[in-house]
Amino acid sequence: MNVKHVNAICRATETILESHFGIKVTPLKPSAGNSPIPSNHVSVILGINGQLNGQIICSFSEHTAKAIVGVMMGGIEIEKLDDLSWSAVQEFGNWVAGTTATELSKEECIIDVTPPIVNEGISKYHSSKTFITIPLDTRIGPIEVHISVTE
Repeated sequence: MNVKHVNAICRATETILESHFGIKVTPLKPSAGNSPIPSNHVSVILGINGQLNGQIICSFSEHTAKAIVGVMMGGIEIEKLDDLSWSAVQEFGNWVAGTTATELSKEECIIDVTPPIVNEGISKYHSSKTFITIPLDTRIGPIEVHISVTE
């Protein structure tokens, strides 16, 4: 994986959290491997096609998902993730996808991103491809960005 592509994808997620949510983001130590990728109870899966192919998975706890949805809905407290909440989580994925395409275009890389798929529940994603995981520390909870893209 090209480090400039990985950095562009991370910048996209950080930009969404900082500009749309007003949340300071602190990237933590990345890791890489082929081991199962945890869903952390909620995850948004984005497929990438074009000059890059692969996946981006943003995973976080249910608590963090409720906080994301709450901010998206004007700062209200979310007690339960309902259909509207799941739609908001999917829209968060759309924001990440659009900003990822913009950030990668700055690196002269043109991509299309598939509509996001939202996963609920504890699960593990298995792939023969290597994923780079960048944990992000935020005041609304940890978010992990799992990236596997190839040219």
